[in-house]
Amino acid sequence: MAPSVAIVGAGFGGLCMAIRLERAGIRSYTVFEKADDLGGTWRDNSYPGAGCDIPSHLYSYSFERYASWTRRYPEQPEILGYLKHCAEKYDVTGKIRFRTEVRRAVFDGAKWQVTSASPDGGGEARTEAFDVVVMGVGQLNRPSLPDIPGMAEFEGVSFHSARWNHGHDLTGRRVAVIGNGSSAAQLIPRVAERAEHLYVFQRTPNWVIPKPDAAFGRPARLAFRFVPGLQRAYREWIFRYAEGALYPALARGWSEGLLRRRALRHLRDQVPDPGLRARLTPGYPPGCKRVVIDSAFYPALTRPNVSLVTDRITRVTAKGVETDEGSYEVGTIVCATGFMSTEFLVPMEVVGLGGRSLRERWKNGAEAYLGISVPGFPNLFLLYGPNTNLGHNSIVFMIECQVNHVMSCLPYLAGAGPIEVRPEVMAAWRRRLDASMAGMVWGAGCRSWYKTADGRVTNNWPGPATLYRRLTALPPRPAYRAVGSG
Repeated sequence: MAPSVAIVGAGFGGLCMAIRLERAGIRSYTVFEKADDLGGTWRDNSYPGAGCDIPSHLYSYSFERYASWTRRYPEQPEILGYLKHCAEKYDVTGKIRFRTEVRRAVFDGAKWQVTSASPDGGGEARTEAFDVVVMGVGQLNRPSLPDIPGMAEFEGVSFHSARWNHGHDLTGRRVAVIGNGSSAAQLIPRVAERAEHLYVFQRTPNWVIPKPDAAFGRPARLAFRFVPGLQRAYREWIFRYAEGALYPALARGWSEGLLRRRALRHLRDQVPDPGLRARLTPGYPPGCKRVVIDSAFYPALTRPNVSLVTDRITRVTAKGVETDEGSYEVGTIVCATGFMSTEFLVPMEVVGLGGRSLRERWKNGAEAYLGISVPGFPNLFLLYGPNTNLGHNSIVFMIECQVNHVMSCLPYLAGAGPIEVRPEVMAAWRRRLDASMAGMVWGAGCRSWYKTADGRVTNNWPGPATLYRRLTALPPRPAYRAVGSG
């Protein structure tokens, strides 16, 4: 008998899991989605200029190659359209319960009791039993708002970039953007075209390299569709380039200097003012924070109606932003300040064996075997979990590796019942991660969303993506045990 599966989240991870179950003939699954549409990150981030910095033919499922991409680097509407195309093609849309938020999941010794309710608090909560729970909520779903005194006093309009206020026209307004990471770099050029004046508040400069974007014309799209092997070869070439040239830079290898020189040349070519250039030059190694891939960000900062502010923000007033060097009157504040990335699965309450909560187990930082399984939490699997983010390649590739692992675990449930990863396997995995992490650039002196407050890297995978594929493809049985087997 097929296991009943609860999938939480309908983004790239949750949809991939649902599609794989559907293709395997396992239809005893339910997808819980708290929003009123699918798409996850690509539903939420609809700010002007939102897009991906991984080429489209790699930022897609290997089993659903898509010849209709119009650009090398797709923007948000096209990625969201691709996800909807996949959900419809593989007939999983009808399995999604929209506007249904999972509040709690408790393992009762045999099954998971999953409690869900409407995200707006209306109606009664509902509890259902499932054999397996797959968390597909990812790492970048809860906006992080800056803790700045006076934000509540601001009389203008403020919002996070991932909750863009499309009803608020920025034309002719004085706008503050707090933050300068990947999202900010994408939206700032679009906002600068419309605003009377734009103030960009930068805490720390980022390394920026050019984005070699281009449109795919009709001949290219037809070739990708009809020339045998072309799309597969192009996807493989992108993947191999990322593995062979970009990963070594993060591992302090041969291409680290090359990445630095490329970024500095890009800065020099696009920012002629030496004073502005100095304020945009990072003081930490490239890759310590997420490298920004964008060709329009620097030119936007040189516009006469754009000011880069590097003073420390002290407070927000009713009329604008104050720093330790001055004040800036604005009517709109956009917080491009990222996500609560190290707080995995929050605010869900997940309780495993012995009544122990996952939040308690992770109080010193989230961890999971392969980023997927946690001892004491049987038949619970994570997609895009701890230490599975990439700084050089496609997270969709990683998600497919994780789904493959989960699918290979499912046959064991029929004979063994609930299974958990062995504690000694988790301990060995932790030691391996720590040893690998020591050689990565993320440990250098910078603050990033990869790290907890005490500097532990909980988000990134410290190896090549090819290694992760090999590890997740190993037979899972030696790493797991039946619950109660000791």
